[in-house]
Amino acid sequence: MSMYRQLWLAFMVSMLLALGGGVVASLLSARSYLESQLALKNNDNAVALALSLSVHPDQSDPVTMGLIVAALFDSGHYSSIHIRDPFGKTLIERSDPEPIADAPAWFVRWFPIHAQAGQALITRGWRQAGSVTLESHSRFAYGALWQTAYAMAGVMALAGVAGGLLGTLVLRRLRKPLQTMIDQASALTQRRFVTVEAPRVPELRQLAHAMNTLVDRLKGMFEDEAQRVEQLRQVAHTDPLTGLANRSHMMALLRQTLEADDASGGTLILLRVLGLAGINQRLGRPATDAYLHAMAQVLTRTFAGVQGVVTARLQGADFAVIVPSAWDGAHFARMLLAPLQQVAVPYVDGADAVAIGFGRFAPKDDLSRLLARVDGALATAERQPADPVHEVPSSVGAGLARSSLEWAALINGALTHDRVTLAQFPVHSVNGAPLHWECPLRLKLEETADWVPAARFWPVAERLTMTPALDLRAVALGLSLLASHPDDAGVAINLSASSLLHPTFQRDLLSLLDHAAPHSRRLWLEWAEEGALKHLPALQALCVQLKQRGCKVGLEHFGHRVSHIGRLHGMGLDYVKLDASFVQGIQGHGGNQTFVKGLCAMARAMGWQVVAEGVATVDERDTLQTLGVDGLTGPLLRG
Repeated sequence: MSMYRQLWLAFMVSMLLALGGGVVASLLSARSYLESQLALKNNDNAVALALSLSVHPDQSDPVTMGLIVAALFDSGHYSSIHIRDPFGKTLIERSDPEPIADAPAWFVRWFPIHAQAGQALITRGWRQAGSVTLESHSRFAYGALWQTAYAMAGVMALAGVAGGLLGTLVLRRLRKPLQTMIDQASALTQRRFVTVEAPRVPELRQLAHAMNTLVDRLKGMFEDEAQRVEQLRQVAHTDPLTGLANRSHMMALLRQTLEADDASGGTLILLRVLGLAGINQRLGRPATDAYLHAMAQVLTRTFAGVQGVVTARLQGADFAVIVPSAWDGAHFARMLLAPLQQVAVPYVDGADAVAIGFGRFAPKDDLSRLLARVDGALATAERQPADPVHEVPSSVGAGLARSSLEWAALINGALTHDRVTLAQFPVHSVNGAPLHWECPLRLKLEETADWVPAARFWPVAERLTMTPALDLRAVALGLSLLASHPDDAGVAINLSASSLLHPTFQRDLLSLLDHAAPHSRRLWLEWAEEGALKHLPALQALCVQLKQRGCKVGLEHFGHRVSHIGRLHGMGLDYVKLDASFVQGIQGHGGNQTFVKGLCAMARAMGWQVVAEGVATVDERDTLQTLGVDGLTGPLLRG
């Protein structure tokens, strides 16, 4: 029984006991009053009868006395009248069995009325001639007492109804803040740290203040830890001068782009600042650092909002940019030249400022050969000042749709003709137990074409606002997979955070889950870290609904925005998937080891599971296990 019902019942029982006790006390008091009034009446009537017999001239005649007694008795108000001589002998006796009382029999049994009989002496002059004993009927008293009880019961019922309504209103007033704090406590169990408005009730206000203080302290503690972990990441992965990715991190990202299962190729751009040594000698180290920082700012501004692009400073005067296949890397390479030359004007005195070399690459290309090819293009660009942008010849991407209309037609065709499927990659705990299947979406853009990984078409689908249809189809396929494999631990589906902008997406997704309620509890839904932070308010609201339906929610490609972890408190995350760029070669990278260990400690405190992506070797697996990672996925698990 709920606390509210118990309080309401306790209130009603207490009120009924109080009202019932008041009614019983009132009835007992009324009965006592009626008994005393009957006793007075009996005594008065006995005195009046005795006086009549005393003054009557024929008081010695039994017939006359009998007529006088009969006249009084026949009025029907008396149960017995006895006339006795001075010696106690009965002269006249009239009695009438007690008639049915004007009240229920049970009421008569529970509240009996016993009135004292009236007695008086009959005199003849100064001598006693006899005595009168008279007792009245009590049925009228029972009737009066019953009417009183009936009226009081009615009043008690009205008071009970009024009290019940009042108690309901009071409890309803208390229920809202109590429910709010219950929801707050439940949110804590779901790893969501939310504060509530303090209620007006003083005791509840103190409780709410204590809970809010606890939540704020937890949030502050995790945010401080997140800042510490973010500092470790920056030390390990960023160039201290420009803030761009450093060489080791860029190489890990490039290797991941080439070797990942959903790799789609792209463009590698290498950029060299010319004459940097001379600028350093002429203007000094501070000016040279400012020059390099300004160059980095141009890269940052150019690729702001371009999803998936990585900018890095390799060493000294060399910079690199990785552009996914969804974007025209050649366009960006040529577009960079003008703003870079403009920034260089105060430093180069009319000399050549930069050289840019770039080349496209395909999935599974050899990293060393790619770097050699693009480095050759950069050397060529340095030798031709008239055109300092050079592309290494490549046939990568030939035949691919380039325009938005072509991409839209291909994606719609795949959806219409059901050329959609889910790939399946195992995700295991560090002890080998299966956690779930990772199921990225695949499209067959043409009837005779191969299955295309999401990395190739997803950025374009986001620009064309086609991700809601793709996400819903992926979830439907995942639920069908769960229905056909009831023994599987679960299925993880990656969704696009930009789908949340569609007005009906959340409603359609929840409806889809409700129709497959038994299977939705084994569904793991995840979003990329970057997209989740971009659309966080809408995603938090959706996650609350998903958690109510038993789904697990998480973030993939996690770790690049750890400083924003304080914004994730309202999502109730179950797990995060550590980006593969932190995993590759971790056994020989002390900075990554320190970062991952701190991240795992923080995630464990927040109740998150940490799954490492892209695990390719036994050494990586063993190192990750010692750092506290909970799960693994990647080529090593696929045999």
